[in-house]
Amino acid sequence: MQNRNGKRFAIGVDYGTNSVRAIIVDVDNGAELASHVFNYPSGEAGILLDPKDPNLARQNPADYIEGFFKSVGGALRAAKGKRGFKPENVIGIGVDTTGSTPIPVDRDGTPLAMKKEFRRNLAAQAWLWKDHTSYAEAAEITAAARKSREGYLAVCGGTYSSEWYWSKILHCKRTAPKVFEAAASFVELADFIPAYLTGNCDPATLKRGICAAGHKAMYHERWGGLPVKLLNSIEPDLVRIAQCYATPAVPSDRKAGGLCEAVAAKVGLPAGIAVAVGAFDAHLGAVGAGIKPGRLVKIIGTSTCDILVSPMNRELPDIPGLCGIVPGSVIPGMYGLEAGQSAVGDIFNWFVRHATPEKYTGKGDAHQNLTREAAKLRPGASGLLALDWNNGNRTVLVDPLLTGLIVGQTLQTTAPETYRALIEATAFGALTIINRLEEYGAKVREVVNCGGIAEKNPMVMQIYADVCNRPMKISSSSQTCALGAAIFGAVVGGAYKRTQDAQAAMIREPSRVYKPDPAAVKTYAELYKLYRVLHDAFGTREFQGNLAHVMKNLIVIRDRARKEGR
Repeated sequence: MQNRNGKRFAIGVDYGTNSVRAIIVDVDNGAELASHVFNYPSGEAGILLDPKDPNLARQNPADYIEGFFKSVGGALRAAKGKRGFKPENVIGIGVDTTGSTPIPVDRDGTPLAMKKEFRRNLAAQAWLWKDHTSYAEAAEITAAARKSREGYLAVCGGTYSSEWYWSKILHCKRTAPKVFEAAASFVELADFIPAYLTGNCDPATLKRGICAAGHKAMYHERWGGLPVKLLNSIEPDLVRIAQCYATPAVPSDRKAGGLCEAVAAKVGLPAGIAVAVGAFDAHLGAVGAGIKPGRLVKIIGTSTCDILVSPMNRELPDIPGLCGIVPGSVIPGMYGLEAGQSAVGDIFNWFVRHATPEKYTGKGDAHQNLTREAAKLRPGASGLLALDWNNGNRTVLVDPLLTGLIVGQTLQTTAPETYRALIEATAFGALTIINRLEEYGAKVREVVNCGGIAEKNPMVMQIYADVCNRPMKISSSSQTCALGAAIFGAVVGGAYKRTQDAQAAMIREPSRVYKPDPAAVKTYAELYKLYRVLHDAFGTREFQGNLAHVMKNLIVIRDRARKEGR
């Protein structure tokens, strides 16, 4: 339905690690009319933790439901009275979430954590993407898959991760059998929200998105969907979960259904509005950043996800260490390639919380204070080199048990020097991913960055440009994930037939660009060689080299940088 001005709108709902954000977008030009953020109330910044286990990270599913009503309701109130807007002019809703974030549910699709007997049971909560408690199960799945001739690991980068669907479910069975037995299935958050909105939470019939299924649950047409044969060889009880998993998995240009009356009435929208099949935040963020072949999109937040697409009519090799190559997971009709780093913003936040002197935390924003001083340093002048593995390595080593490292500290090392070294480490990790993609023929012609760090911290983006020796573009939207979700809302709402058509109308090309500085590029190329030595020495079994030169070379680079800076 349209008003006399012809205005039509879509709502994008972005479920992040700590909050949910809703935006209302004009589907004809991508203008963002209104938005609202709701912070999850449970746990620590929305995350349920266990002081006995640093690998555990869960969330309360009730926060997700409340988050939809609060964020969308707030956005609708903010849009009230703005020219051309009426709730009845909303034609579609799209949803993106973190992942893999599976939720144990009963036969009706009710999260077990919302039932009285499981309310305080951490295993009954949503298993957040950065929960690494299932590292042993991930290794077990990887070992079993390597023995098979089916090629299960080829579609997920050669190693199954503790961040992913089946490893978490297997760990649940091993450590919380009562929860596992009570669960009819485990539903990804990206699938649960559209199911809840459309009133079909039955895990056997709700629409499952190809994004979550393909990247995290080993879903592939090569073996007819889910890897049932493999699951049966590892733990036969997993087959029961697979059998209560609606198939086929579909891309986000498909409808999950229409907005059900109960949800519509509570939030203040008409019933029946088209709701798109859900996907992960990074993948839809890439859509909102205008992803196309050759354009790598980096979603930089607490962690990073790097997304690339490739036409399906072009042969693409399996790429070791990626989080999968999945048809239709980003743009329908194209392969979606996912990589990333398990911690980026989380590393900076860790340093501020636990290792920063009061001089920088006592007045003003600590990140801004550290950035201001770190920006004065020349590349290499700190003499420091770090590894970005404080929450494990997602790509290319795929090892959750790897940890952080800082080399080159002296009694004169300062907090800003360390802060900059940690930023440089994440840039070196980003370059490692780009090199792996290009090594296997997936060309990266340009990089578009999204998220608060990319928008607010010029120093970080300049370091990334210098380390990667590529211009770093900043997405034109500050809400790329929610915008990507809204784009699919526009598609399922009938405004566009193809995702690319919606992108062309609703996205503005990046205008901010950070260009590499030749002198910094040269220094960072030297430091990157040392980073790769540390990367291989601490991250691989095959390393046969010697580390004796690393500290000495860092001193040489440090002294030269300080001399040139006088």
